[in-house]
Amino acid sequence: MPVVDVDTPHGPARVHLNKVRGAGGAVVLGHGAGGGVNSRDLTAAAEAAEAERFTVALVEQPYRVAGRRSPAPAAQLDAAWTAVIAELRKGALRRLLLVTGGRSSGARVACRTAAATGASRVLCLAFPLHPPGRPEKSRQDELDQVAVPVLVVQGESDPFGMPPPGPNRKVIPIAGNHSLRSDVEAMRTAISEWLAEVR
Repeated sequence: MPVVDVDTPHGPARVHLNKVRGAGGAVVLGHGAGGGVNSRDLTAAAEAAEAERFTVALVEQPYRVAGRRSPAPAAQLDAAWTAVIAELRKGALRRLLLVTGGRSSGARVACRTAAATGASRVLCLAFPLHPPGRPEKSRQDELDQVAVPVLVVQGESDPFGMPPPGPNRKVIPIAGNHSLRSDVEAMRTAISEWLAEVR
């Protein structure tokens, strides 16, 4: 997968881009807070998207590119993400229908920026509804503010909670926890079927 660095207001981000010939859409995914773009669920999501003829971009936030494990503040994550997508839409993703998303923290970023990036759909893998054991610290509003269709694939025993379905939101519980490693095939199938609806 070709790698491209993209300047953002908070340092360079890194994009792993797989252009699919004849793609009618693009899926752009971000990583979790302490992980990278090679997590098993992001890899499976990318494979599912490519099989449905979507170009795929996996985005490493600037703090990860700089070698830091602790995530940047939310405003910086959102600004960097928005800058990357704006740059991609000038070139590789020009005129393509856009699906944004990610795992955990990356899913939160995609939800918060869905309107700003012009996303037509949002894919959330292991959305962290609340910190473990702290349901009163709910992040439900980040999901609720998304006006376009959302797919949430969530481990049934995820300590970060189980988001409820909503008018524009489909929630698919699968075996496992926050890592989504227990049933990768179920996750891949859910993503493929949801992306197929785009056509």
